[in-house]
Amino acid sequence: MTTSRQVGIVGVGLMGHGIASSLLRAGHQVCFLEHPGNQPVDDLVAAGATALSSGREVAQSTEVVILCVTGSPQVEAVLFEPNGVLEGLTPGSVVVDCSTALPSSTEKVAARVTEAGGRFMDAAMTRTPKEAEEGRLNLIVGAPKALFDEILPLLEGFAENIAHAGDVGAGHTLKLLHNFVSLGFSAVLAEATAASRKAGISDTALLEVLGAGGGGGVVLERLRPYIAENDPSGFRFTVANASKDLGYYHTMTNELGVERGVAGAVHALYTSIGDSSLAVPEVIGVLEQRS
Repeated sequence: MTTSRQVGIVGVGLMGHGIASSLLRAGHQVCFLEHPGNQPVDDLVAAGATALSSGREVAQSTEVVILCVTGSPQVEAVLFEPNGVLEGLTPGSVVVDCSTALPSSTEKVAARVTEAGGRFMDAAMTRTPKEAEEGRLNLIVGAPKALFDEILPLLEGFAENIAHAGDVGAGHTLKLLHNFVSLGFSAVLAEATAASRKAGISDTALLEVLGAGGGGGVVLERLRPYIAENDPSGFRFTVANASKDLGYYHTMTNELGVERGVAGAVHALYTSIGDSSLAVPEVIGVLEQRS
């Protein structure tokens, strides 16, 4: 039986809400930071979660603080701003950063958490809000092995597949690599679909051929509902988030000094989409209108 832990969550958005729900079902004590960006939390409160007004209070009340915010600027803000998490961190407590962040920022954040007497791991997420609510996320973890082993039972409360990528920063690095590949495939499939329609090929034929050949895979299946039925819900990830993550990838590869020609083209495609609130599958419709 999993030992109940006191867990605080900063960022109860689409993904963070699912994490909170899953941890409550797993028997953990959960509190969260009140914030206008949260999803409705009445169900969490009814299940026993407690709302707190500052990051400091969240940290003071818990042994593990999970961050599930937009990116590195937000991570640094919730940790280091006045009345933030770092001010309330208790000795030996753990900060788990589930955000998508710049590895170079992550290393600096980890150092400051350690200086404050805490411990840090990055545990970047993949999959969607649906899997978050079901407790079936994928996590890519960067942490010392001993810390990974200690926190693994807690992570299993909201994740199905958990990969230990290496030391601190490895999780965020591998997440950016993953998202570049996923968004790159999406961009290729979007352009191919727009070209297919312009050529008069039926969507059914396109999906059949791609699915049975080199285009088959997870990304095609996420785009399939939009291609077949104009339903973007299979990939609930916005163009704004795609552009942000690809921007992080650009910065990371620049710092590493590696080739990023393809990534530059993919990033340019997403940043050219006028409405950044669109879901990634809806890029297909924009490209079709341009044809």
